[in-house]
Amino acid sequence: MPFPPTVARLISSALGGARVRKRSESLHFANAGHGYDRFGMHPDFVAMGDALADPLYRRYFRVQSYGAHHVPVTGPAILAANHSGTLPMDGAMLWADVLRNTDPPRSPRAVADYFVSSLPVISTLFARCGVVGGSRGNARALLQSGELLMIFPEGTPGIGKPFRDRYQLQEWRVGHCELAIRYQSPVVPVAIVGAEEQMPQLTRIPLPRALGVPYLPVPATPVPLPVRYHIHYGEALPFHEDYSPDDADDPETVKEAANRVKVEVQGLLDRGLAMREGIFR
Repeated sequence: MPFPPTVARLISSALGGARVRKRSESLHFANAGHGYDRFGMHPDFVAMGDALADPLYRRYFRVQSYGAHHVPVTGPAILAANHSGTLPMDGAMLWADVLRNTDPPRSPRAVADYFVSSLPVISTLFARCGVVGGSRGNARALLQSGELLMIFPEGTPGIGKPFRDRYQLQEWRVGHCELAIRYQSPVVPVAIVGAEEQMPQLTRIPLPRALGVPYLPVPATPVPLPVRYHIHYGEALPFHEDYSPDDADDPETVKEAANRVKVEVQGLLDRGLAMREGIFR
């Protein structure tokens, strides 16, 4: 552990004040008996992440949220969103947006790609804020506990796509729908508009797999641009009503369900792009 919860509490109190503390105290949190949940999340670290994300959320990216009422208040659910931006700031802003626009606050459990858990220090901090490794067992345990998962079906290829391919969904993995059907959870389609332009990528340098990171991005800007984020939530797809758990064993059914989600996300993206007045507005 990089540092104890008391330090995280001091940081969140200094940077976020009463508003952030109130959110963390209202969180749904399953204490495993030692202050952390079974995956290592701790409310004080959630509060610290909330406080650190706040200036980016409110002042830098000036996030606008639409349709957050579609996020279930309780029970298992999966947020399925497009992914982009060279650096995964879209994940951080979606996490912060859900935390601010659900009552009581829900801290979505981001399902990270395989290499994240191998990163020193960062992986531990992420886990303390609720990030989990993308294993089937982790997802099962969280959904059966009534948690809200945050999944990017495009995975790493989404954040690494060329600038010319912005807002064009890459290969859409189907695992989120297999999980939703098997564990009877609705899927909320989410479109994030703005992140595609935050840090155009010139090229990327492949790295040896042993390093734990798939590639080194070469961006056109040293830091993300202050684009405006627009996060659009669609109506929850009731996979828990449309399918039985046994349907999760049928690849064609799962593929059909995933395509439903992809079509909804692309539709939200298209509408969001038509609505916005410019990259920075």
